[in-house]
Amino acid sequence: MRSTVAAALGVEVSLLQSGMGGVAGPELACAVSNAGAAGCLGGYKLAGDALSAALRRLTEGTDRPVGVNLIPEVVGPEELDRQIAQVLDETPPYVYLSLFGMPGDEVFDRIAAAGRRLVVQIGTVADGVHAAERGAVVVAQGIEAGGHLLGDSGRDELVGALRERLPDACIAAAGGIGSPGDAARALAAGADGVLLGTAFVVAHESRAHPYFKAAVTAAAGADTVISDVYEIGWPGRRHRVLATDVTRDPKQAKNFIGRTTVEGKTYLVPRFSAAVPTDATSGRIEEMAMYCGLSCGAVSTEISAADVVAEFARVLSGAEVATPGKG
Repeated sequence: MRSTVAAALGVEVSLLQSGMGGVAGPELACAVSNAGAAGCLGGYKLAGDALSAALRRLTEGTDRPVGVNLIPEVVGPEELDRQIAQVLDETPPYVYLSLFGMPGDEVFDRIAAAGRRLVVQIGTVADGVHAAERGAVVVAQGIEAGGHLLGDSGRDELVGALRERLPDACIAAAGGIGSPGDAARALAAGADGVLLGTAFVVAHESRAHPYFKAAVTAAAGADTVISDVYEIGWPGRRHRVLATDVTRDPKQAKNFIGRTTVEGKTYLVPRFSAAVPTDATSGRIEEMAMYCGLSCGAVSTEISAADVVAEFARVLSGAEVATPGKG
């Protein structure tokens, strides 16, 4: 029987927060979960002591369902295996796993055997069908989304195609959702909930650099571009970002343009790095990767994560499959 995102993950509101690397720290994830939606820590390349420290703050900050997002294609199967082992070993059962892109079948088996809930974000019908058949909540990402793009379809087109193939699956829509009205349209297309990224970039609890937040709130959808220039650390994947001097002139030198600190360790940031500027980043922020979806036109102020959840809760269902409302 088809269920909402809320019912599938044990939360109150059928709203997922994107596990954006660097931006979605434990503070944002916990704030979203404590507000009744599904928060998510951006795991990205965190491992070892750095991942343990983040997981500790995550589980100290909430006792509600909350996720950890990992990226199979960035870390590779062996490192992904180690990351998953840490999450399973170091967190209680209310922590779910979230994967950006498809893993191998053994990953589905391992997470299911551990009794953990699993969310998988995909960009094609084939991947969505496979993930759903393995028991995952499926996030259908349209090309309206900010960040790295997993397919070529529009959000509602992909949701509709998946719903036709998967009448009983739990499907969340992602991409271009900046207002309750946008969410209602995604529900009308067949979604059981939504995932938000850009709306949470500008939340008070987000770790996005202040310049990044201000740029998002000032932007319209036309200020975003789909590019492949921010490829150091994540090659071969197109991404939607705010247009910058780097996207306009990709032939510049790959010089270091800043520094950033992740869990106490400092790294140099080269031009064309896939890493986002956070509140621990200094340098030429305006040249860095500022991932941003078409929803930015509806995102005009910095508010708390709880206020974002409350705004969308009026059109997103809890335990019942949604009936589209008016935004």
